[in-house]
Amino acid sequence: MQTVFDIRNLTRVVDGEVLLDGISVSIKSGEILAVVGPSGSGKTSFLRLLNRLDEPTGGEVFFQGKDYRTIPTPFLRQKVGLVFQKPALFPGTVADNIRWGPSQRGEEMTNSQVESLLTQVGLVGFAERKIDNLSGGEAQRVALARTLANSPEILLLDEPTSALDEEKEREIERLLLTTIDQRRLTLVLVTHNLAQARRLATRVMVLNHGKITFLGPKEEALHVKPSFLQ
Repeated sequence: MQTVFDIRNLTRVVDGEVLLDGISVSIKSGEILAVVGPSGSGKTSFLRLLNRLDEPTGGEVFFQGKDYRTIPTPFLRQKVGLVFQKPALFPGTVADNIRWGPSQRGEEMTNSQVESLLTQVGLVGFAERKIDNLSGGEAQRVALARTLANSPEILLLDEPTSALDEEKEREIERLLLTTIDQRRLTLVLVTHNLAQARRLATRVMVLNHGKITFLGPKEEALHVKPSFLQ
């Protein structure tokens, strides 16, 4: 499989606090990498660095063989889509949100294209629904659809089900697996839930205090004790 991200000794220090300390990992095309660890372990910092919402203070990141600092940031963020833990939706309708990304590139999505995306995420007929009339699970689906509108190759998801009950959590998980399969996407999933990582991932990376403490197939992660999350 092709390497889409080659991350070498990635480090980020802010005001003397080490958020990430020498992270090295290669992410292959089509894989699902779950990044697991306790609060403050560096999980979200890792995601933010991958599409340059933040900048590393050390190390190198190569995206599809190129130093990602040489790639125009808007293009990188189109190809590497990030969905936050709390969906950052704009005021207005669902359709307004979905059309926003393509509109920044001078592209106009048709009504049928919007409806097609909403069908993919299980929100048929939601195009004209106001954002403030959505449930938490619906908002998360809209955030995913808005990211998919940019035709990304990699999805970065930060705790996408943390605010949902178990039933809605499993619905989102099924949606993610279907979407990844249909679009042949690569997924980097941040979660505090080791059981979710085992259900979804092909590989698991455990972070603690900004360092990798485990990196391997999910089958081996079955032997990782969840005490590190306490």
